[in-house]
Amino acid sequence: MRSPETFDAYYVETRTRLLHEAYALTGDAPAARAAVRDAFVVAWHHWRKVALLDDRDAYVRPIALRRARRRHTARIWHRDKSLDPDARSTLDALSKLTARQRELLVLNGLSALSLADLAREVGLPRGDAERELQTATAQFALHRDAPTTEVSRLLHDLAAPLEEIRWPRATAVRRSGSARRRTHTVIGAGLATAALVVSGSLVATGAGAEATSLDEEKASAGVTVHAPVDDSAGEEIIGESALLSAPQMSRFGAGLDWEETATTDNLSGDGLLAPCQRERFSDPDGVTALARTWEGSATRVVRRTVGKGEDRRTKKRRVSRVESTAVQMVEMSRGPRQAARGFDTASLWFAGCADPRTQLLSTRTVKRVGDEARTFRLRSWGKQPATVTVGAARTGSLVVTHVVRSQGRAASDKAVLTGLAAAVNAVCGSEGAGTCAGRARARATGPLDVGTPPGLLSVVDLPPVAAVRGPWVGTDPEKARNNYAATRCDRTTFTGKGIRRALTRTFLFPETPNASQLGLTQTVGKMEQARARSFVEQVRTRIRECGRANLGTTVTQLESSSSQATDLSVWALTIELNDRQSFPFLMAVVRDGSAVSQLGFAPDRNMTMSRPDFIALAGRVQERLAALDNAG
Repeated sequence: MRSPETFDAYYVETRTRLLHEAYALTGDAPAARAAVRDAFVVAWHHWRKVALLDDRDAYVRPIALRRARRRHTARIWHRDKSLDPDARSTLDALSKLTARQRELLVLNGLSALSLADLAREVGLPRGDAERELQTATAQFALHRDAPTTEVSRLLHDLAAPLEEIRWPRATAVRRSGSARRRTHTVIGAGLATAALVVSGSLVATGAGAEATSLDEEKASAGVTVHAPVDDSAGEEIIGESALLSAPQMSRFGAGLDWEETATTDNLSGDGLLAPCQRERFSDPDGVTALARTWEGSATRVVRRTVGKGEDRRTKKRRVSRVESTAVQMVEMSRGPRQAARGFDTASLWFAGCADPRTQLLSTRTVKRVGDEARTFRLRSWGKQPATVTVGAARTGSLVVTHVVRSQGRAASDKAVLTGLAAAVNAVCGSEGAGTCAGRARARATGPLDVGTPPGLLSVVDLPPVAAVRGPWVGTDPEKARNNYAATRCDRTTFTGKGIRRALTRTFLFPETPNASQLGLTQTVGKMEQARARSFVEQVRTRIRECGRANLGTTVTQLESSSSQATDLSVWALTIELNDRQSFPFLMAVVRDGSAVSQLGFAPDRNMTMSRPDFIALAGRVQERLAALDNAG
């Protein structure tokens, strides 16, 4: 029997206490209030069962605390100018603890739970919970610069910032709970009916499923499902079943043993789990998030000969080495529009990767996976070269990102696509989800705009150079009064009547000593398309004639292509300065429609770029020029 009076009394008696605990856990009063309110909505939904419990808090508290943790993002109290300095110091000290330590300390200080109940609440054996609580108390006291005997008082003092919180009436909470129950009843009936109607059409909706159907995926698109998850038992909005499993990870590296290293809400530490990631979350105002990290190890047998003569024998031992790491994150925003912005933000993390010595190799747009999806491939050419493969997708209000960093053999394009489809289908049908995944299709596209002026390269476009120190660093783009990308053979300029938007930029290695000649320069300009074609042809003619007329100049054509819309030519030149010295130079001239660019690279001693890398870079110039061609 549902008793509104009993519920109302429990709500009024308990809400402030739970708010205090949730606020101490997160430092986010709005998120804590919303989470506690939602927990009571769920409680009224199931009040017939909850009312009979001896400890109703044991049901309501986990829902409130989980939702509070997932609603808030970073240390939000830093934006609250009215917060008392003592409260701010307490929250700062709490933020330096791990999530589990913080929860133990808060519940021990603010609730009436026994140590056994505390251990059960955080999922630890009693002995481990006791040791963790002792550590948390000591660490908090150290960071707060207070004796351990003051911990409880400091936590209770956090009630002060909450005194002005206004609560919805109990009748409003009950109305929401009743509406929630009706909605779940209707959706449950609808899904049951739909299951009978479309039985056999879609089987790839769980975390262990691939993007496939009983009809061999004859459908040309994914399936759209909108169904909230019943979290009446206190389940997380995004459960661990929404993340890929170890068998699914096997596609990302043949012969690797994948081991999960952590599953987390990513609220501890700096929050930067993946290469190129710039912020903790792509949507800082999101509702919740869940992340999982992996290590992929390769095992090989090492043989060693020991002894001499008749005692000589071979010993074998198995050696494991981590060759790949992976991160998967699922984020929920407050709606599809906010998630779309989060998807764009996550895409720009990788399209404009700011990690030193990391180059963007390719970008692909993916169809039939969620509402929108992309993949990226990058390479890191530091001391430990690696390939980074990325899949990002949005389905409804959810953004799924999967990043694999491989020091050995890189994950294949097929693996990235099927893995991303499986990741989307793992959340398909859950709260906030939109379109599921079918058989993924991808096409290569130009790189995303990363904020540089149209037509110009960015640091993320640049390939490795041997024997250098530090990363590429670009100068600020400036008006192309001088063109240092030209050679003495062509003497090309981007000045004069009819040439617009002429800019030049040079990239250097400032951390490399004694590299005065080393550098890469790009110059761009826009002109009428007919003139742009003749501009490129003039450069080609001058280079060709220079190689014939000057005995001290060697010209080698590396690449050449032409069409009505585009041109691309790449040369390697060697210019003799005297009998003992020569000056090598790589040069390209590129056109896309009305936009033209010249690219020149001057090596210095053994600090050089490979010819295939320079040819590929010329191709990237052509991709970047499309934005200049389309500019007014």
